Amino acid sequence: MKALILVGGFGTRLRPLTLSVPKPLVDFANKPMILHQIEALKAIGVTEVVLAINYQPEVMLNFLKDFEAKLEIKITCSQETEPLGTAGPLALARDKLIDNSGEPFFVLNSDVISEYPLKEMIEFHKSHGGEASIMVTKVDEPSKYGVVVMEDSTGLVERFVEKPKLFVGNKINAGIYLLSPSVLDRIELKPTSIEKEIFPKIAGEKKLFAMVLPGFWMDIGQPRDYITGLRLYLESLKKKSSPKLASGSHIIGNVLVDESAKIGDGCLIGPDVAIGPGCVVESGVRLSRCTVMRGVRIKKHACISSSIIGWHSTVGQWARVENMTILGEDVHVGDEIYSNGGVVLPHKEIKSSILKPEIVM
Repeated sequence: MKALILVGGFGTRLRPLTLSVPKPLVDFANKPMILHQIEALKAIGVTEVVLAINYQPEVMLNFLKDFEAKLEIKITCSQETEPLGTAGPLALARDKLIDNSGEPFFVLNSDVISEYPLKEMIEFHKSHGGEASIMVTKVDEPSKYGVVVMEDSTGLVERFVEKPKLFVGNKINAGIYLLSPSVLDRIELKPTSIEKEIFPKIAGEKKLFAMVLPGFWMDIGQPRDYITGLRLYLESLKKKSSPKLASGSHIIGNVLVDESAKIGDGCLIGPDVAIGPGCVVESGVRLSRCTVMRGVRIKKHACISSSIIGWHSTVGQWARVENMTILGEDVHVGDEIYSNGGVVLPHKEIKSSILKPEIVM
């Protein structure tokens, strides 16, 4: 079985982190975002993953070479020379996706984090006999999204309503699809939207079915949603009684700590924190709702909340970092500095406080 992951472009919403690596390689819960998806695909028997990409394919492939061997799964790139939307890349990768088996293939948006019930999706696809299956997820504010109007009993999709003013339903496209090869005959090699052009046609022929995603879902393509996604992901680990979660008197709630990280005395960590490989957290530090990426050093009595600390950065003694502060790679925050929502580009030294949310070049 094969799968295509829509990687797309520059990841501008997650800058400054994406100034250092392509977005799918940004760490989420201590491993690159895209690896969560590739591992889930491998687990249900996918043998080849195609990355549809128009930016830095060499970086992606070099990085994923190690994982290809570790996971025993083939990873290839299909490179766009111009952005092709969400359906065009399928036409471009057609020869990689089609084999003689006639089996359906998965398509995933690279920003989506969930429990990936892919095995159930295969069963659902076989049972309805249609041409395409999509995952939908329930949301509290459907007016911000495109809503999928469907028959609850069968999952048959009736229509799509973009950002409805009146309530038509609360299920939205979750960015995980299982498509029969015949769908490729509907897509031309040009910029095309699968959501707005291809799916409505298939729905019109009563061949599109939707399955409601059990468990959590988040599009983590921007910082606030990334932090929320981390909370939901850690919560799901807790429900599964995962041994990965840290425990101890200094831990509150759900916390992930890489085994190579060092944590000093008298720290209070959690809830909803991920601490990456090689990090050093000195004594008396307070961390909550934040991600601390590989190789970061947090000095004594610093306090960090609702923030993302990029690779190999340092936060000084008694510093306070909060309110969606994002430090790019190799940023050094001085002692006793305060950052209120600062977004700091890579390789910077911060010597004076950032009192209101701003971008620091």
